Amino acid sequence: MKRYIISTLSLLLVTFIGHSQSTPANNPIDREFSELIENSNNFKGYKVVDFNELTTLQDKTEDYIGELKNEITGYEVSLQTQKDTITNLKTDLASVQNQLIEVTAEKDSISFLGMPLSKSTYSTVMWGIVGVLVLAVVLLLARFKSSNARTKESRKKLIETEKEFEIFRAKALEKEQRMGRQLQDERNKHMKVAK
Repeated sequence: MKRYIISTLSLLLVTFIGHSQSTPANNPIDREFSELIENSNNFKGYKVVDFNELTTLQDKTEDYIGELKNEITGYEVSLQTQKDTITNLKTDLASVQNQLIEVTAEKDSISFLGMPLSKSTYSTVMWGIVGVLVLAVVLLLARFKSSNARTKESRKKLIETEKEFEIFRAKALEKEQRMGRQLQDERNKHMKVAK
């Protein structure tokens, strides 16, 4: 697009320079006046001019003025066309610049949860979320270790309690058996005495 604009502006500049240099250096009307004056006769310090030559010069002058007017009109049309082209190019340039700004903004932003965020904000949010998740994992790991230590301690105490209970149960069973034997011995004694 830049190359197109630069080439168009260069073409316009060359056209203006070409038109400004194309104006003829020696005007045909000046030549006609010079010839008319040279061909005229002198009479008492005045120049006597042939009427036919004068009307011919007038016609040529009018024709030349018409040509100049046509040339000026052509230049004005060309100038207006160039102005319109420049206006269109400026409009196109503004449109391209706006599109560039939009594309740059889209490139520099990321849509997150339906909201456009700049890349730095997105990065900050993402690292914040990662930080919170890491902190949560660390806290859960610490709680797990603490709970695991309590569980191990509880299991150890349970095993000790079960051992103590087994010992107590064995002693209680032994005591019960001993007391059952003593009771039986006493019954047997009473039965012997009662017989």
